[in-house]
Amino acid sequence: MKVLIIAEHKNGQLSEATRELFGLSLGQAEVHAVAVGENLKLLAGPLGQLGAAKVHLIGDPALASYTGESLGQALGQFIPQLAPDVVLAAHTPQGKDFAPRLATSLDAALATDCIQLSLAGAQVTARRPVYAGKATAEVEFTDDSLKVITVRPRTVKPPEPDATRSAEVAEVAVQLPGQKTALKEIIASENVRPDVTEAAIIVTGGRSLGSAENFSIIEDFADSIGAAVGSSRAAVDAGYRPYRDQVGQTGKVVSPQVYIACGVSGAIQHLAGMRTSKHIVAINTDPEAPIFQLADYGIVGDLFEVVPQLTEAAKNRNGS
Repeated sequence: MKVLIIAEHKNGQLSEATRELFGLSLGQAEVHAVAVGENLKLLAGPLGQLGAAKVHLIGDPALASYTGESLGQALGQFIPQLAPDVVLAAHTPQGKDFAPRLATSLDAALATDCIQLSLAGAQVTARRPVYAGKATAEVEFTDDSLKVITVRPRTVKPPEPDATRSAEVAEVAVQLPGQKTALKEIIASENVRPDVTEAAIIVTGGRSLGSAENFSIIEDFADSIGAAVGSSRAAVDAGYRPYRDQVGQTGKVVSPQVYIACGVSGAIQHLAGMRTSKHIVAINTDPEAPIFQLADYGIVGDLFEVVPQLTEAAKNRNGS
């Protein structure tokens, strides 16, 4: 079986979500990787060390900035040439954008937001959450057509790079005629904290914080433990945090090692976005709050009293 991993990268570095794809149970599959953009040669070494047998580089000035159209065209030309059995991508905003486009153009089967993958001989089986994360469905592909699969970030541990391994490198030329979309501007966030989709620890605040200014309590705690800052939908709707911080079914789906919910009641749409977190801690004044049903650890108390104490304890432990 031949597997192709689509490598996301930024500033010459592979994304963590891409590294995790190499940690999936790929059995004895022949693993290829493809990187699209400009100045790609630095990516070949890391991809080989992670386990790619061959790395394909599609370099073109028109691919320097991502658009779903250009990437879809480039991969749509390359993939039939390689003829893989499975195409894997991370379920990031970029993966969510181009994977359905790719599956449609190549008449391929599609499974998105998967949390497990199994390759046994010619059989490919994936598992993905359904019903807002309350259950999971096992997806079995019934024929030998191409399969496009996206995998939720932080559900698989990336393998340790092996410096003794290297990959064969091939440069691929594509034609990109008639582009209908173009990237005009990138507005970079000034946020120095990690994004919630990539963070190992997330501290999330809810509407009970009462104001945008009061989120400084959450920020101080997050900074003391190297965490990202998340927000419930209610807090975003109230204007306390930007949408990019929203965790939930209508925000970002996260799977950190530790998720700390402060003043978050646990509405179903929020639980759908963080249910797969490895360890969940809840702080809430209401002992009947739904979040406690999912939490591994809970503190019934006022976040305005509890969180500053946790921050102080973290700073004392870190010696700062």
